[in-house]
Amino acid sequence: MEKTNLWRKIGIEAGIILLFIVVSYAYLFPLLEGKELMLHDTQSYRSASKELADFRNATGEEAIWTNAMFGGMPGYMISVVYDSNLFYRAEHWFQKIFHPAAMIILYLIGFYVLLSVLKVNKWLSLAGAFAFGFATYMIIIIGVGHTSKAHALGYLMLVVAGALMAYRSNRWKGALLFAVGLTLEIIAGHPQITYYGLLALFVFGITELIYAVRGKRLAAFLGTTGLLVVAAILALAVNFSYLYSTYRYSKETIRGKSELTHNQENQTSGLDKNYVVQWSQGIDETLTLLIPGFMGGSHTTNPGLESESYKILREKGVENPRQALGSVILYHGDKPFTSGPYYAGAIVVFLFVLGLFVVRGADKWWLLGATLLSILLSWGKYVMPLTSFLLDYLPFYNKFRAPEMTLVIAGFTMPLLGFLGLRDISAGKVGKKELMKGLKWAFGITGGLALLFALLPGIAGSFSAPFDTSYPDWLLQAVISDRQAMLRSTAFRSFIFITLAAGILLLWHLKKIKSSGFYALLALLILTDLWLVDKKYLGEKDFTTKKQTTALFTPSPADAEILKDQDLSFRVLPLQNPWQDARASYFHKNVGGYSAAKLRRYQEMIDHHFSPEIEEMISGLNRQQSPDSVFNRLNTLNMLNTRYILYDLNNRPLVNSAAWGNGWFSPEFRIVANADEEIEALNQIVTKEQVVIDKRFASFVEGKNFAHDSTAMIRLTEYRPNYLKYQTGASSEQLAVFSEIYYADGWKAYVNGKETPHFRANYILRAMVLPEGAHTVEFRFHPTSFYAGNKVSLAGSVLLLLAVAGFFVREFRNKNRINKTGLQEKD
Repeated sequence: MEKTNLWRKIGIEAGIILLFIVVSYAYLFPLLEGKELMLHDTQSYRSASKELADFRNATGEEAIWTNAMFGGMPGYMISVVYDSNLFYRAEHWFQKIFHPAAMIILYLIGFYVLLSVLKVNKWLSLAGAFAFGFATYMIIIIGVGHTSKAHALGYLMLVVAGALMAYRSNRWKGALLFAVGLTLEIIAGHPQITYYGLLALFVFGITELIYAVRGKRLAAFLGTTGLLVVAAILALAVNFSYLYSTYRYSKETIRGKSELTHNQENQTSGLDKNYVVQWSQGIDETLTLLIPGFMGGSHTTNPGLESESYKILREKGVENPRQALGSVILYHGDKPFTSGPYYAGAIVVFLFVLGLFVVRGADKWWLLGATLLSILLSWGKYVMPLTSFLLDYLPFYNKFRAPEMTLVIAGFTMPLLGFLGLRDISAGKVGKKELMKGLKWAFGITGGLALLFALLPGIAGSFSAPFDTSYPDWLLQAVISDRQAMLRSTAFRSFIFITLAAGILLLWHLKKIKSSGFYALLALLILTDLWLVDKKYLGEKDFTTKKQTTALFTPSPADAEILKDQDLSFRVLPLQNPWQDARASYFHKNVGGYSAAKLRRYQEMIDHHFSPEIEEMISGLNRQQSPDSVFNRLNTLNMLNTRYILYDLNNRPLVNSAAWGNGWFSPEFRIVANADEEIEALNQIVTKEQVVIDKRFASFVEGKNFAHDSTAMIRLTEYRPNYLKYQTGASSEQLAVFSEIYYADGWKAYVNGKETPHFRANYILRAMVLPEGAHTVEFRFHPTSFYAGNKVSLAGSVLLLLAVAGFFVREFRNKNRINKTGLQEKD
């Protein structure tokens, strides 16, 4: 009998997981027709990781460094396989089998596990999974290719589930789930989501501590906390190679502290404050949690053919009014652009407010606190005194940009509190009077607010946007009218869904419908509400054929021309959006690229030198100055050996004959005191004839005189991403400069097989002093953080696997013992 029940439970759980898979693929149905998602960030990833992947496929090894983006950078945040992390392999195969549906599947399973841990009925948990997994933001990030963020959000639910289980029911099971969940969470590779999840758990921990002290359970609380700390250490050990490498690298990226002293008021030990708060959630825009069209949708949401804008375009005789309608933007928030609203779901917000009235104890307070914290932090620049304080003093907070992303906390705390309320109602823990009071208030607040904006949309503000100045006066009023209409219609829509949800809940309470009917109707309503909104931001239009996707990675005529060049290494500069587009990295060694973790010094060179030089180059070419005279003025781009300029993919590239090459000897050097002087000095020298050296490296050149040698040469003879080999020759001691990015943590230089120090020059390049004569110079990238870290990761993986295996063996033995005892008693 026991075995029958066990297999029945397993069958039900397997059926629910299968349902999640079916629903996920139903939403992404074009995948089953052989189509693919057009994901911007995924396209960027494929381009950025191409050199790393090619090297891995050819050698079976990790390059860890790529020269395909931003002149050269570590691959930790691009594509590095951590094979010593055994859990990484499992996660990788899961993604490979189900991608991109894996993201939705993870959302659904993760939240289902979280609710199940908290003793929520499995059918309610099913509805709750839909509420979390189909919240609009969760779908939008799939559409823009934020794969690591999506996986991190799914695994975060396991982390939260483990922590709550440890404190509420079974500390050992909870700690193990916490360890496995945190391991997978870190593997997902989105530290910002992990950080925000830990912030939410911090609120939970403080609340739990207060209740433990009040309930005289402090010893138990401390014991569980200690066990979770051990579990966290184990998860960190499994991921040690990735974490330690990333930690060391992060200090050198734009998320580390700059050595430049200008603009100090906006500087932190991490990102620049202005950069951090660029994507802040407007205070009034927070209402998109309840009403999806409150701010007009996304920056690509346009009015329809029944709109006032279309009517006025036709009346004014605008040629092709349908096409002109595409330039009319309904979004009217203050963000530079947005892919869509943070719509939690009208029913979810209603249930959240209901939960505030019917849930008792610590759960209500920590979930309310975390939700409010999430919303407050998302406002960013609109509460700048608080944001500035946190950026300065809250550890690691200044490493992350886009405050609006903190709303991912509310994304799970709101449905969680709502479904805990339904759990308590279902279990009979909520009295009739209490429930009716909660229903009235929840409906009055959420339904009333939605109805108010539906009837009086004008009270929401001016409906104007910063970019409205581009519209003629005769069109602007129609645009504003369409924005109001969108608010009105979506507010009515939210009111209807809230009314339906409140209605079936009341009927369920009055026993007019069975529990099974209520669960099914609730799940259907939630899924319908969210699904219809989601489809506006990730729908049929976002899929393409495999042939079209392949075309994105087919060399253009300009690429094909460059690929004829058989030299081992040179760089290519695309003029169209060079710092935000990684396409060229798929084919070439790119001066530009797309990365939120580029080297800080390289970004500073972009700001101070590369971008101004590009502007000057374009201006000179437009004035029809001779290409050679224009290229000769590219003082810093030339030192990167920028040989080709991509200005039109369908035409031959411009050939920059002034590029300095892979390396050169410079007879003159200048010692400077700090980073400010170093970056400024590049405006005062010719980089092929003089070298700027920070005083920290002065000992390498002090007291030396380097004579000009017309016969001296540096020639690159062998290239791999993590290995460079040169043949050099000179009749006297020389100062050699290489057109490669300096990165001390892993790159080592060798002269004739003997390790030889090298140093930084010209703010970002490598340099070294070479004795007279012919020499073989090699650069090898072998970061200790990665290779030594792999050993720790392997040990951590084995320990965690043993813990998991031990748990299942113990569970199996306990089941057997219970079964045997039961049989003996029966006999």
